[in-house]
Amino acid sequence: MLGITDLKTGVAIIHEGQPHVVVSYQHSKMGRGGAVMRTKLRNLKTKSIFDITFKGSDKFDEAPLSRRASSYLYPEDNNLVFMDSESFEQYTIASDVLGDAAKYLKEGATVSILFFDDEPVTVEIPTKVELLVTETDPGVKGDTAQGGSKPATLETGATVSVPLFVKVGDLIRVNTIENTYVERVKE
Repeated sequence: MLGITDLKTGVAIIHEGQPHVVVSYQHSKMGRGGAVMRTKLRNLKTKSIFDITFKGSDKFDEAPLSRRASSYLYPEDNNLVFMDSESFEQYTIASDVLGDAAKYLKEGATVSILFFDDEPVTVEIPTKVELLVTETDPGVKGDTAQGGSKPATLETGATVSVPLFVKVGDLIRVNTIENTYVERVKE
């Protein structure tokens, strides 16, 4: 059993008989009252997101999810096709399940697919990925006094803000959770 202190981003629980994952959380302690945990949960089956507040005494069962290493193959309509790395079985998952993270997937990328009752419910992509810059404006020396940034389009179509020294053809590392530039990768 899990308590409210165990509720962190990414933790999967059973709530009202359905598997949910914690999207965000905030712990609050009010004067004389007990502590509460304000959470944003995503139902892994219906994909709906809602806010719920738990009291300090609430307990939860951990959702029995299994992870399988898989490779991203290709997009198909509004779905994404993945292949299990061991059994070579293919899974089709709606692209809206990944949300903004889908724009960082390139063919052949290794991901983890979470299963509940042998049914794929969500995909975990790596926190940091390396992508090629395909389009950006040239940076001009002396543009700013304290560094600056410019938009860059990556090989997957995603757009991130990068420092002025990044140019077309550079391989950069991007944080997929915060949608931010991390560093230029030296080849």
